[in-house]
Amino acid sequence: MDRSVLDRIVDRPAPGTTVPRKFRPELQGLRALAAFLVVVYHVWLGRISGGVDVFFLISGFLITGQLYRARSRGAIEFRPMWGRMIKRLFPAALTVLAAVIALSLVLLPEYRWFQTVREVVAAALYVENWQLAADSVDYFAQHNTASLVQHYWSLSIQGQFYVVWPLLVALVGLVAARSRLDLWWSLLATMAIVCTGSLAFSVYLTTADQPLAYFHSATRIWEFALGGLLVLVIDRVVLPKPVALVLGWAGVVGVAICGLVLRVGSVFPGYLALWPTVAAALVIAAGATGSAFGADRFLSSRPLVYLGNLSFALYLWHWPILLLYLVARDRPAVGPLGGAFVIGASLLLAVLTYHFVEEPVRRSAIGTQTRWGAYRFGVLTLAVLLAMAGGWQLYGKQQAASSAVSADNPLYPGAQALRDGRLLPVRKAKPAPAYVALGDDWIVNDSATCTSSARNAELRICPTAEPAPVKRIVLIGESHAEQFLGALRPYAQTRHWQVLSMLRGGCPFALPPGPPTDLDAGCVRRNRDAIAEIVEMRPDAVVTVGSREVRRGLTENIPSGYVEAWRQLAAHDIPVIALRDNPRFTRPPVTCVQNKGADAPACATPRAHLYADPNPFDTLPNRPEGVYFVDTSDYFCDASTCPPVIGNVIVYMDDNHISGTYMATVAPALGADIEELLRWD
Repeated sequence: MDRSVLDRIVDRPAPGTTVPRKFRPELQGLRALAAFLVVVYHVWLGRISGGVDVFFLISGFLITGQLYRARSRGAIEFRPMWGRMIKRLFPAALTVLAAVIALSLVLLPEYRWFQTVREVVAAALYVENWQLAADSVDYFAQHNTASLVQHYWSLSIQGQFYVVWPLLVALVGLVAARSRLDLWWSLLATMAIVCTGSLAFSVYLTTADQPLAYFHSATRIWEFALGGLLVLVIDRVVLPKPVALVLGWAGVVGVAICGLVLRVGSVFPGYLALWPTVAAALVIAAGATGSAFGADRFLSSRPLVYLGNLSFALYLWHWPILLLYLVARDRPAVGPLGGAFVIGASLLLAVLTYHFVEEPVRRSAIGTQTRWGAYRFGVLTLAVLLAMAGGWQLYGKQQAASSAVSADNPLYPGAQALRDGRLLPVRKAKPAPAYVALGDDWIVNDSATCTSSARNAELRICPTAEPAPVKRIVLIGESHAEQFLGALRPYAQTRHWQVLSMLRGGCPFALPPGPPTDLDAGCVRRNRDAIAEIVEMRPDAVVTVGSREVRRGLTENIPSGYVEAWRQLAAHDIPVIALRDNPRFTRPPVTCVQNKGADAPACATPRAHLYADPNPFDTLPNRPEGVYFVDTSDYFCDASTCPPVIGNVIVYMDDNHISGTYMATVAPALGADIEELLRWD
């Protein structure tokens, strides 16, 4: 190289992830390639490319170099540096978020509003990755439809990096100066420690909880640190030209095919994230070969350099455009032509954003005439965006409040409109709950009554308030058991029963051996401890889910793990009520209702496509004594179809859970069935 890489990082670079114009154009091309791969993989292939990991490495490479250079001259100027980052990041990011709010009000189904509002606010505050990390361990949030701004998780991590990294480098510089240590060696050692520690944590957490690891900041910081290591050593390593040619193209190919070979969304980050980051590092290490056949010649071509300028806006626009296209077209995926339209529209919006939003703000006098001008600009634009989100949230809550219905409203009988396989005529009314409230229409325990078991702190026992219970019932299992709390609790109140809940999302009441085979060790341990608790408390009955996978194609079954758990309770003469599972769908039925109407034949599913006759319990061999099966199919279907709206009440809150409003109308039928089976007078 003709000059030191660090010397080529200019004193006043464009902030954020923008590559300085005087710096190697092949980096700009690499960013363009990564961004384009992200878009193409998302739109046409429905996969994740690993391009985000390339962004992280490049950011670490550039920012570490800039900070090292600044600290070598004396001190890091935090205020102007962060001010420039605000000018770089806020205009495009907040413009897209504002557009998402406006377009969502027009195009997005109302039941997705509240989730989108939450994530817009999280994205604006650069904590979207933590919002998604929290959702990854929240069972019900895991069933959220992909939001229009979930791709902001990577921008959030970068924003956090831009705050923390300068402080880290400044601290290292201070310690090095006071200890009379060489800054380069001190920073190199720090980068190595951070990279190794974060990578080790990433490998551990990816193995233990991959969805959480995917969005966790600490599992990604090693990618930035790897870029920092690279910028510190790159000008000390001189590669022979043939080697550089091979490494450059190997890196480009590695970046391009990573998402084809690996299921990035389900196996990253961990050690597999080394693939795209090391590939990108090879491209950078190859440098400017000066050869007409070098990868750098391709990456530094004018189209790719220009696309690199657009890459930030292109990344921001492509995801909401893709999802809004799917919503508008009512399709689960785009075809070749639809994908071309989405990519073309995203490119057009990226061009407009770059030339009419990003560049004018970057070139403006904001932050140059007053010390805190950029910060005032950031606060003002953020306040406007948050006000828009707050207004949207308030409007949605008003819509939800105005449509709330009481359980005894004759216009909304829900399941009580089903009689002997017939759907009784009901005067038509707007379906309840309001679409906007549907995502939150869930019955939850009163946490104030919950206590942890002495056997297992993760086993929470939540009793209903009943001072002198006539009967005591335990409700145990995962979300498909929990939803029946909405029916069991109100009926129990009329009979002075006490309901004790032992519920955890994603943990069905089952024991090995046998299916379900996806039970984690914590769930198995929890179920064994729950059985011990139940045997000790001697309830009058235990209620749980008795089958699973009620889908099109008659896939319903009773796993042997369920039967084993029932058998252990039956051995202690504790009656078990096994509830037949409700239907599951590939898409929320309410989507069809909103588009075509509650009575549209296309929105109802033939009963015979979901439920087999006879039911699987009747043909179950070696059934334990004292286990009673409640066929709940009559709660959700008439003799021929399973409609999405029954008695003016929306049945499903998502693609597989019953809405709390509808479940409350199931109470009389469920209570009567339990009393009849157990002969409780």
